[in-house]
Amino acid sequence: MVYVLSKDETPLMPTKRHGKVKHLLREGKAKVVRNKPFTIQLTYDTTHYTQPITLGIDSGHKYIGFSAVTGKEELLSGEVELRDDISELIKEKVMYRRIRRSRLRYREPKFDNRVSSRKETPRKGFKEGWLAPSIKHKLDTHIRFIEFIKKILPITDIIIEVAKFDTQKIKNPEIKGKEYQQGEQRDFYNLREYILYRDNYTCQLCGKSNVPLEVHHIGFWKGDRTNRPSNLITLCTKCHDPKNHLKGGKLYGMEPVQKPLKEATFMTTVRWKLVDMLGCGYTYGYITKVRRIALNLDKTHYNDAFCIAGGTNQRRIEPIYFEQIRRNNRSLEYFYDAKYIDTRDGSTKKGQELFNGRTTRNKNYNTENLKKYRGKKVSKGRRSIRKKRYFYQPKDLVIYEGRKYTVKGVHCRGERIILAELSKSVKIETVEPYMFRKGLCVV
Repeated sequence: MVYVLSKDETPLMPTKRHGKVKHLLREGKAKVVRNKPFTIQLTYDTTHYTQPITLGIDSGHKYIGFSAVTGKEELLSGEVELRDDISELIKEKVMYRRIRRSRLRYREPKFDNRVSSRKETPRKGFKEGWLAPSIKHKLDTHIRFIEFIKKILPITDIIIEVAKFDTQKIKNPEIKGKEYQQGEQRDFYNLREYILYRDNYTCQLCGKSNVPLEVHHIGFWKGDRTNRPSNLITLCTKCHDPKNHLKGGKLYGMEPVQKPLKEATFMTTVRWKLVDMLGCGYTYGYITKVRRIALNLDKTHYNDAFCIAGGTNQRRIEPIYFEQIRRNNRSLEYFYDAKYIDTRDGSTKKGQELFNGRTTRNKNYNTENLKKYRGKKVSKGRRSIRKKRYFYQPKDLVIYEGRKYTVKGVHCRGERIILAELSKSVKIETVEPYMFRKGLCVV
């Protein structure tokens, strides 16, 4: 599929007429503006006739599935892998800041002189609508990627899946709405999807996940047959045996383990912000699952997005996979911990692994003092200050000895480059740049 922009950069309907595109490029009537997905811009005036296109978004904590469909065919499909390192990077930044401040003999306190960006006034409550940086980053990525799609396709409608299940409907099944008035089976699928998610789509007796699964009541042994999540469990068809419910059976006295709802909480936090910012429609994962099962499609993010967009029997397209890559590393200081030989097994470990089980003001580390297991010191702890920005950055692609490699880093003051696929670094003069990968890139 070739995506087409008009002379004034307005998105037009894409085309599969590759021969026509080749002639336009050869005659100078079009120019290439993007390789993946392949997009051209016309250099002459043309009409702006378009068709209704619905964009389905399978929003998520780690992946975004997308699919754009018309009444006859699917025009764009794929997945986006989101960054999941924001929280750890913020913790690292805090660590380095505290180390720097602890080395100063005296520094005038400034916490009373400034107003935090997340608070209305010093030492008071958070601003209404404030989001943690890790959550805001994912929300912004959803918005940014949807805007990117709207730049290459004339999208008319957007529908977003905001969560796998409706947490409010679990608490109050009487909630009414357009999607809730289509039969009892859909209400059941909401609760069923939550139970499968909680149990990691795995039979809780045999541990198998690649078999047909069922949601079953386990409260028979205590006379409880309600549909509360704590009374439901995931089983495969073989383990769903009446004898397992009797006294002495595997299910007798069994209680499910509650799974943290980190991803569901994330979507609950941002779903209305996402919908309100885009002014679009929304749906839930259990509704999507009903449609996907009816269409006999595999469980993938782009297939879910196809169902969200209202896809039925349209012609499908090959999915495109995007990866979100850190644009810039602004950290100038790095700390490398000392390494010791662990006298217990002879392995090399960092000093923070063989720590003293200390007690601090806020946290009690009442664990064993592991310092006694520190043997010979292999390397000293040191600080490293980065003094310049290097030409190659992590995740860039280079050519070395005729093959393509991924950059992992640069060391020796920029003289050598570390390639992810090789065990030893090579001289930087021996590689050639192939592709600089920043932001949302096609895999």
